[in-house]
Amino acid sequence: MHFDVAIAGYGPVGALAALSLANAGLHVLVLERSTDPTDLPRAVGLDGETLRAFQRLGLGEEVSSLCQPPRDPNEIRFVNSRREALFGLDIPVVGPNGWCDLLFFDQPELEAALRRIVATNDRIDVRLGQEVIAISQDADGVCVRSTATDAANETEHRAAFAIGCDGASSFVRQAIGVGWQSLGYDQDWLVVDITQGPDADLPLATMQICDPARLSSYICVKDPNRRWEFQLLDGESREEMRSPGRIRELLDPWTAAENYAIRRSAVYQFHAATADAWRVGRIFLAGDAAHQTPPFLGQGLNAGFRDAVNLGWKIPLVLARVCGEALLESYAAERDAHARALVDRAVSIGKLMETLAARDAGRPDPHPPESTKINVGGPIVPPMRGGILIPEQSQGGQRVGELLRQPSVRDGDGMEQRLDEFLGSGFCLVGRKSEDLELSAEAGAVFARLGGRSIALADLQIVEGEWDELFDSHPTAVVRPDRYIFGVVDEAWNLDRLLIELGSNLCLVD
Repeated sequence: MHFDVAIAGYGPVGALAALSLANAGLHVLVLERSTDPTDLPRAVGLDGETLRAFQRLGLGEEVSSLCQPPRDPNEIRFVNSRREALFGLDIPVVGPNGWCDLLFFDQPELEAALRRIVATNDRIDVRLGQEVIAISQDADGVCVRSTATDAANETEHRAAFAIGCDGASSFVRQAIGVGWQSLGYDQDWLVVDITQGPDADLPLATMQICDPARLSSYICVKDPNRRWEFQLLDGESREEMRSPGRIRELLDPWTAAENYAIRRSAVYQFHAATADAWRVGRIFLAGDAAHQTPPFLGQGLNAGFRDAVNLGWKIPLVLARVCGEALLESYAAERDAHARALVDRAVSIGKLMETLAARDAGRPDPHPPESTKINVGGPIVPPMRGGILIPEQSQGGQRVGELLRQPSVRDGDGMEQRLDEFLGSGFCLVGRKSEDLELSAEAGAVFARLGGRSIALADLQIVEGEWDELFDSHPTAVVRPDRYIFGVVDEAWNLDRLLIELGSNLCLVD
């Protein structure tokens, strides 16, 4: 059987990629060497953009229900060696994406749920216990060969495109000859996950602990679980740090040993890197196969979900012959720069922790001030600055390249929903009023070719949240399927010009 897309790897990123592509009408093959979802609590946090992506697939509430409800207070603190707050960030229950911007989950539970959802989709063919052993391509498509992990038989699969979602040690990345670009942060940390008992009495705030004796993080993940991350010091071995005695010694200042059971302990190298290339011909890399980041922002998995979303709307347009294959060149242009900016922010947090710890000990700052700058009150995720958008607007201080705010709204029939429910799943025009959405015949033909939808804010009422601030200055915005803003109407760009430029950017096929 010939598939539209073959995906190697069935973690959360592979699952979302499969669901996004299938939702667009494609037939997807997923190959995974394991037979069961992970039983390890790896990633722990989802952000509002990720929940919004699942919402567009009709899964927002279902995925949200797997997460820890926001706590009161819902906050992240930087603290000193005595756990006294230096500064912090309050996470509102509803953020600009219409969901809380930090929700904790348990990865084994999420993976199991996603597999149940995928199993109900007849456009997705999942082959478990199949290890990818070779991948090649020609002008017409990709050939993936796999072998059953419990037998010697080999199977060949054909697809128009393939995505490697097979983790940091990605076979696909190695098979297509792509290496790593280190971004200059490689440190060993011990990660300890516990299940707490009723008398543990552990804090409810997530903390970055800037202790000169040892940097650490405490993450108040989904109840009844908790996580610590401890930086290894010079001379400490992995085996020593994982010993029960050392783990107990590290956790004793927090709670007594009888108050918890250890779920997992492992030493990881916190690594900052991106792939040399995100695409080779018809083969793409996504998730940990394409980028790795220190965990200080909790954005590793969320960045992988953005990869899946990006490919999830572009590949279908190419296979439907609405857009030319040149559109797919924008995947690396958008995701590499975005992931690098996110990694840089995570590294800055690590350096800031080192600086605050040095100050606590009365030592000189170990890093120049410009390398530790973070906007604690600003958005965690940087804007997109390249790819399918109007570059002069994105660089001019406007909201282009950022996500459109998503309030909850009510239409004239009394229907209350989050804004994206009214916008649909494709491109959309959002204007203050209906007159702001009028198009010339040429621009209208572009928008019709994309199957876009228009909506006037005057026809809706706010139920919760607020309209995007861009509408204070601009009558209309052109919004992409992933809800990033392509461009806004201003003195230089009227709506017709924006739509014609959009068609050009997308390599629209006549």
